Amino acid sequence: MSELRTRLHAFTAARDWGQFHTPRSLAISIAIEAAELLEHYQWDGHDGARRVRDEGQVSAEVAAELADVMIYCLHFANATGLDVSDAIRAKLERNESRFPAAQIQGKLTLDASEEESDA
Repeated sequence: MSELRTRLHAFTAARDWGQFHTPRSLAISIAIEAAELLEHYQWDGHDGARRVRDEGQVSAEVAAELADVMIYCLHFANATGLDVSDAIRAKLERNESRFPAAQIQGKLTLDASEEESDA
């Protein structure tokens, strides 16, 4: 992750684009790119998701959109000084306690009564 952040910082610095990389503009860009990724699945339902995965050209387009989302996320981390690895670790720890495998396995969410008992 660190190597990618450094490389993106160098790319941006060489073009003097840092002046445009405010947290607000980057958050907007993340949302826009995420919408472009979602566009590949807009009308397809579950079978369409398999089509996007299995068709080479569509998969390449999806990969490019995912890369755009991740690039903007890393630019956001650079602009805000957030350590992405630390943020992900903290979120995973929180989710591990919120969604214990023994209670959640095979379910989308815990029942409300189960959530209250965990609080």
